[in-house]
Amino acid sequence: MAARVIVAIENPNDIIVQSARPYGQRAVLKFAQYTGARTISGRHTPGTFTNQTQNKFEEPRLLILTDPRTDHQVSHS
Repeated sequence: MAARVIVAIENPNDIIVQSARPYGQRAVLKFAQYTGARTISGRHTPGTFTNQTQNKFEEPRLLILTDPRTDHQVSHS
C-alpha cells in the first residue's frame, strides 16, 4: 500500500523524506538518490512546513518519516 501512495505522486520533488536519527540518514539519502525525492537529514527546523515567510519553506504532498517517535515534531507542525 505504501508503494501505491509513493507512485501516485507524479512529481518526485513533492516528496520529502525526513530522518533525525543518524542510522536513518543514509537510508533517506539513498531513497532520495534513486527516487528523486527531497531530503531533510538531521534536526528539523520548526516552521519549515507552516511558516511561509521562512526561506526554507516547503509544501510537500507526501512526507515520509523513518522513525515517527524521533521525528514527532515534524508530524505535529
